[in-house]
Amino acid sequence: MDHLLFTGANGFLGKNIILKLKENFKIMTLDIVNADILHDLCKEIPKFNQTNDIVLHAAGKAHSIPETEAEKQAFFDVNYQGTINLCKALEQSGLPKSFIFISTVAVYGCEVGENITEDYPLNGDTPYALSKIQAEQYLMEWCEKNQVVLSILRPSLIAGPNPPGNLGAMIHGIKSGFYFNIDGGKAKKSVLMIQDIANLVPLLAEKGGVYNVCDDEQPSFGQIAELISKQLGKRKPFSIPYFVAKAMAVCGDLLGNKAPINSVKLAKITQPLTFSNKKAKENLGWQPINVLDNFVI
Repeated sequence: MDHLLFTGANGFLGKNIILKLKENFKIMTLDIVNADILHDLCKEIPKFNQTNDIVLHAAGKAHSIPETEAEKQAFFDVNYQGTINLCKALEQSGLPKSFIFISTVAVYGCEVGENITEDYPLNGDTPYALSKIQAEQYLMEWCEKNQVVLSILRPSLIAGPNPPGNLGAMIHGIKSGFYFNIDGGKAKKSVLMIQDIANLVPLLAEKGGVYNVCDDEQPSFGQIAELISKQLGKRKPFSIPYFVAKAMAVCGDLLGNKAPINSVKLAKITQPLTFSNKKAKENLGWQPINVLDNFVI
């Protein structure tokens, strides 16, 4: 069995795939608490007592909107400087054969689009996106210099038990009875089953590459909401006409970002944003798990 170093082991990804990875790898975990190696990557360079064959770098900061300069800087401290410190530690302990970095489709900076490929420009301008872009660029140079096989995964929305972010907010809204679809919830979004990250690791370790990862279904908001409602034993969320939502959004614009809905949020909810998984399927021989058939909250 190859030795695999998993950073960010207590995050959403780690909690859901480490047991699966243990079927094929000897796992060493790194995180601030509850890990084999207790360390904060953004503060200093860790020391490893063994060489690992594969590094799965999932430690990162996401799912928050910064309001201060310090909060903005935290993204770069964790996502970019943390990556640099990890690589410096690997130089000292022994280089891995393969490095897998969990990035994000946010690097494209797209709010709307269909079947966006890996060739799309990296126009993301949020602290989250920019910090991930910087980390990707650093790793490309570092891995080429050190002859390490690099894989960069750009997942879409990730589905799994107790998800954070937008899916978590949707579940909370449906559970509390305050979620509704707009214009039938027809807008399609790319989603990835979290188990697919574990399925991809053995394929990536040898080949490397930059890949968008999502399922083939590209489900709509309405389909996802209906699936969650059934699991919660709730009625299917009702839908309001677009013109009603638009009026609410205009009012929300006056209230600021904390409003339940504003024009920016309305655009995200009612317009498609999907990504192409063709490259990963063709290059890796990967077949993604269908989200609507397998997502359990």
